[in-house]
Amino acid sequence: MGQANPIFDNETLGWVDLIPPRQPRPKISSDLEAKWLVIGAGFTGLSCARRLAEINPKDKIILLDARELGQNASGRNSGYAVAHSHFSGAYKESDLEKYQRVDRINQVGLNSLRTLVKDNTINCDWIDSGIYHTAADSSSEIECDHFINYLKKREIKHTPLSNEEVYNHLGTSWYKKGVKVDNGALMQPAKLVFGLAENLPDNVELYENTPVLNLILGKTNKVIVPDATITADKVIMACNYEKFEGAKPKQRLVGVTLSGSITRVLTNEEFATLGSQSSWGVLSLHSGGATIRLTDDRRIAIRNTAEYNNHRLLTKKQLIKRQQIHRQAFDNRFPQLSHVPFEHLYSGVEGVSANKTNIFEKFSDNLYYAGCFNGSGITKGTAFGIGIAEYACGKNSSIVKDCLALEKAKWLPPKPLLDLGAWFTTKQRFKGVGRDR
Repeated sequence: MGQANPIFDNETLGWVDLIPPRQPRPKISSDLEAKWLVIGAGFTGLSCARRLAEINPKDKIILLDARELGQNASGRNSGYAVAHSHFSGAYKESDLEKYQRVDRINQVGLNSLRTLVKDNTINCDWIDSGIYHTAADSSSEIECDHFINYLKKREIKHTPLSNEEVYNHLGTSWYKKGVKVDNGALMQPAKLVFGLAENLPDNVELYENTPVLNLILGKTNKVIVPDATITADKVIMACNYEKFEGAKPKQRLVGVTLSGSITRVLTNEEFATLGSQSSWGVLSLHSGGATIRLTDDRRIAIRNTAEYNNHRLLTKKQLIKRQQIHRQAFDNRFPQLSHVPFEHLYSGVEGVSANKTNIFEKFSDNLYYAGCFNGSGITKGTAFGIGIAEYACGKNSSIVKDCLALEKAKWLPPKPLLDLGAWFTTKQRFKGVGRDR
């Protein structure tokens, strides 16, 4: 924010590159008034606008995005709708309430998306296949044992897997062991975002390519965009890691930049080497480990770098260097496919807090914020969108109570200490990134 014509990195678009182009909605070109304004049209903003419209069917709701849909985190993630979060370390009975709360939030998001996909026939390669969690080194093996014990104690359906069983399922002998959690879904995230946007309620007006330049708070809020001013009774910020002048979230979260590569479509012979599952998703049990997807259209996607880049995407030149890391990780796991080229290369920014928690807050009677999902933005973001809409409407629902009860994100120092602290926090959080765990 703060510049007249913000320029966004868009040399590569991630999952958007894999599907036919769509016609974006127009940008705002004249002054507008509305009861509600939602800033950010990713999973959180789309969910929030929809819930506001359900509660207030006669109210005008403006939903805007600084870019075209899918060009930020919602279209650049790996496409996991997680139901059960992985908490590092041994199971703690004293943390049971926290575990249950986080899972309830995840489940609200998962259930909402599953219903919307079904009811609106959204073609997004949705599959309720569950999610694999794997261990590639000794420290991850210990973590795998902790996670399996956690799942047992929580009575969450799961299947422990040996090295041989992982190979039979996925076609790779790289992992020493793993576990499959039954509850959870995979999808093409850009397709899902586009589908959700095409099925918004009639009283939601969506605008794209409309960055917010300034936010002037008052009895009614004035939001300045490049060619107009929006006047809104209430504003909800659903913009994840994005900075706002004078807004508190910027001092409690940073944007961490991740990168990944996606192969061409595999041939029938190549596909036949990948085990018994037609599509799957793998999450490493090491925070610095690789995320791997076999997609519904028979591509393999791999993401395994994370760094602080001042909240920005990587340039094409930077990405080409990172792809060497992707290549090595891919070849280690699938030596039988080392000849398969990467066809797409991308980066994405996720909102991260120092203590791995989220932000769900009322800043004033007419300003609310929901974001910072630490890598779980599809389900958590969707649930937070529902929750922040209900909160802003004065509802004291179970999802509102759960979101408010989460641990608060810790304060971060201002620049230049913020940059140094963000770099250090990222380095520690993702220690081992690139070592191929």
